[in-house]
Amino acid sequence: MPRDAPLPEWITRVGVFDLETTGVDVEHDRIVTAHIGLLDARGVEIAARNWMADPGIPIPDGATAVHGITTAHAQTHGRPALEVVTQVSSALASLLSQGVPIVAYNASYDFSLLAHEARRHGIPALKNPSPVIDPLVIDKAYDRYRPGKRTLQVVAAHYAVPLEDAHDASADAVAAGRIAQALARQFVLPVTLSELHERQIGWARSQAASLTDYFIRIGRIDPEDTIDGSWPVRPRRAPLREDLPRAFPHP
Repeated sequence: MPRDAPLPEWITRVGVFDLETTGVDVEHDRIVTAHIGLLDARGVEIAARNWMADPGIPIPDGATAVHGITTAHAQTHGRPALEVVTQVSSALASLLSQGVPIVAYNASYDFSLLAHEARRHGIPALKNPSPVIDPLVIDKAYDRYRPGKRTLQVVAAHYAVPLEDAHDASADAVAAGRIAQALARQFVLPVTLSELHERQIGWARSQAASLTDYFIRIGRIDPEDTIDGSWPVRPRRAPLREDLPRAFPHP
């Protein structure tokens, strides 16, 4: 399908969401920066908000090497973590309550970490966030056998989506939204957001099961281990994190 093909109506106005954090453990790591925006049918960001938090713990050098934020910088310029988590959660809830889908690349990472942050600070976590659009899950479902990595940078390049400042929450969020629109042009996706959301739950579960089987076959994990395929929020800490394309070190 050509790049200028018409979009399904449900993806002509989408929210975009991304976090940069202290690490990849959704239960224990913390938010450093966050971005929530709104894209129109052309992929132009028509509204946006950014946050920087003082995470309350040191930012490891490995994380700083990815997103460029040091502990000192976050302590000096970041807002209290409680304030950031509250405002991010509220902004997402507002968009979802209006029926605006939220695009997040590897959504189970960002939404799960945000949920743990909410519990940590004693505020209500988003309950069953929906509708969510995850370009990573959709790309794997529709182009399952394409070789190579599925990091945001690689997938953006595959769909000719510019990404000039990778690992900046704003750039990553916007690129994810544009990838979602590219996927909607190229493939025949479910006709409603509710159906797409439900299908992604199944796709994510199947993808995790397939990856688990592969890792067991090659001896990378023990037969009793599994990769958590819960989506878009993991209800518990996953025992393995090989399924996280954003894991340090980044490619």
